[in-house]
Amino acid sequence: MNSYTLKVAGLARELPVIPITDKLCIASFVILGDAELVEKAAEALAGKLPPVDAIVTAEAKGIPLAYELSRRLGLGRYVVARKSVKPYMAAPLLHKVVSITTQKEQVLALDRADAEFLRGKRVAIVDDVISTGESLRALEELVGLAGGIVEAKAAILAEGDAAGRDDIVFLEKLPLFPR
Repeated sequence: MNSYTLKVAGLARELPVIPITDKLCIASFVILGDAELVEKAAEALAGKLPPVDAIVTAEAKGIPLAYELSRRLGLGRYVVARKSVKPYMAAPLLHKVVSITTQKEQVLALDRADAEFLRGKRVAIVDDVISTGESLRALEELVGLAGGIVEAKAAILAEGDAAGRDDIVFLEKLPLFPR
């Protein structure tokens, strides 16, 4: 199996390179379960963010980062946009997105209580990796629908063309690999 050595936030991780289409491979970066990496990356990202009142992420891989960033910034709460409507959601806000990793249309949903919490708040949208930017765009629109003000868009890694964007904060570039 091919691999890519990632160096981020003073740590090194060996990532498997896996095909996602007949022409493209990605280095699979999964922060779930890697407490050390989440802690170090959140510490580094926290210093790059402007003042914010709330952190928002999409379910699921961004959740540990959102938690740790919120803790480090002294925020008592963070918001997770779910990838499906849950039975407990009362009058959820919905938005659709297609991302590189899922390769199909998904729904992002905010519970009404979370949407009300975001109204008028300065928000940082965070994720583990920004690639095509579609998930990020959908989250930004969802936050806007809720009345939040997006002050920052941040990720641990910017993959492919996302690394050339000047509207996101990230720690390291992650290349794409031809198949």
